Amino acid sequence: MEAREKLIIALDVSDVEQALDLVEKLKNHVGFFKVGLELFCNHGPGIVTAIKEKGGRVFLDLKFLDIPRTAAQAAKAAVRVGADMFTVHLSGGNEMLRAVVDAVREEATGVPHPQVIGVTVLTSLGAEQLKNEVGVLRSPLEQVLFLAEQALRCGLNGVVASPREASAIRARYGSDLLIITPGIRPRGAGGDDQKRTGTPASALKAGADYLVVGRPVLRAPDPCQAAREIIQEIEEALK
Repeated sequence: MEAREKLIIALDVSDVEQALDLVEKLKNHVGFFKVGLELFCNHGPGIVTAIKEKGGRVFLDLKFLDIPRTAAQAAKAAVRVGADMFTVHLSGGNEMLRAVVDAVREEATGVPHPQVIGVTVLTSLGAEQLKNEVGVLRSPLEQVLFLAEQALRCGLNGVVASPREASAIRARYGSDLLIITPGIRPRGAGGDDQKRTGTPASALKAGADYLVVGRPVLRAPDPCQAAREIIQEIEEALK
């Protein structure tokens, strides 16, 4: 996999013209574009279609979490709209996770199967928040590993986890799960509201397959140059 294929740009913007302008500028420099709740709720499934028409691949990050039938129907819709990857919350339970995986197999006939990626613990949550606000008594690492096990058992393709937990997932599961790491900050960048962050080099060293970068590129005076600099960091880390 080329270095640029490992980079996912988070289109965390509300304006469709801005999003598609970024796709046009960056589509030859990155692997995927992440469509999250903000962009999707403002513009609906058509934004996925528009990105695909421009030649971009889409990581649909809506974090499905619902009763099994509803989550399965959402998964079928993600297949139909053309998502290349999409996320579900692993805390939805094994019945929901298996229903999603089965729905993708059923719907994706004659078209590529999107990769189903399970969200473990949000990178905005530290140990205290996880315990006192969510009610999870495990440490972030213990909870991530617990949920990663559910992902593997239920047939998901991979997980979303912070750079701090990626090495433990890779050590335990080898190449059985893809690891997508958000909270990536280039050298010298701040962490904003994300608590469990890392640099491209540290995330890749820990075993990440894909890196999600948003604000460091979106807020840069020259997004293309910012993306190229991150790719250079990735290339250096892969040597």
